[in-house]
Amino acid sequence: MKKGQSYGKFVRTAESQKFKELMQSRKKFIAPLSIFFLLFYFSLPILTSYTTLLNRPVVGDITLAWIYAFAQFIVTWVLCTLYVRKSASFDRQAEEIIQEELTEGGSRR
Repeated sequence: MKKGQSYGKFVRTAESQKFKELMQSRKKFIAPLSIFFLLFYFSLPILTSYTTLLNRPVVGDITLAWIYAFAQFIVTWVLCTLYVRKSASFDRQAEEIIQEELTEGGSRR
């Protein structure tokens, strides 16, 4: 296969409706997840530096800041698990699109 043929298949695949739908669904999943994570992550240093909101003791000497910090670990693991599961679905869809384009592309010559 020549370099130009390979590039043509790539362009055809990238311009297909199924590929565009896959990319749109990925954006719809990743963007809100990323925004939530960044807001959740950066709110701890902001809240602890500029407010006293998290200084309240909850259990003994354990304050809300410690609970929030611990929650960040839990949230990170949950988001990573969600992402891994969803990305496996995206990978399957991408593989189907590639196989479809290779099969149909071979008959379009």
